[in-house]
Amino acid sequence: MTRDKNRGRHEIRVIDCQDTSPQQVGFPGVQTIARLRRRVRRKGKKTTEIAYLISSLTLEELDAVGFLKLKRGYWVIESRLHHALDVTLGEDQSRVRNSKAAFALILFRRVVVSFAQVWLEECRKINPRSRATTRKFPKRFLHRNGGPARLQALIFSKSPDAWRLPK
Repeated sequence: MTRDKNRGRHEIRVIDCQDTSPQQVGFPGVQTIARLRRRVRRKGKKTTEIAYLISSLTLEELDAVGFLKLKRGYWVIESRLHHALDVTLGEDQSRVRNSKAAFALILFRRVVVSFAQVWLEECRKINPRSRATTRKFPKRFLHRNGGPARLQALIFSKSPDAWRLPK
């Protein structure tokens, strides 16, 4: 059982795990199943949610606490990738209908987000209080003070140190 404050709400999470087999559950490769009960209190209102989880790891490899960490970590994908694609690059507003063009844009957007996240980590290593965001990353290359040269160096570089070029 864990107690957290998550996005302004108080949350109690209780997980029950047990070993199982693919024949019992009807899911190939399953070793462990779990039931996660979340009791959430927000603005005085209490709700209970139940989620069922499956894993190919055994209870010896992944205990209940590990299950809770994995479930919480699942949202990192949403916040680091999808949010960055929507907010920084406006992916939801894209009206490209040709499947090949859409696929090419998807690839380029993900590359840009990957570079932006590495840049953010570098900025935070230099200054932990940095106000750098993924939205500010593309703007870095629009400035006349070496921006186009940095962009060219980044595209043709053999290592990800290209954004360290002088401003």
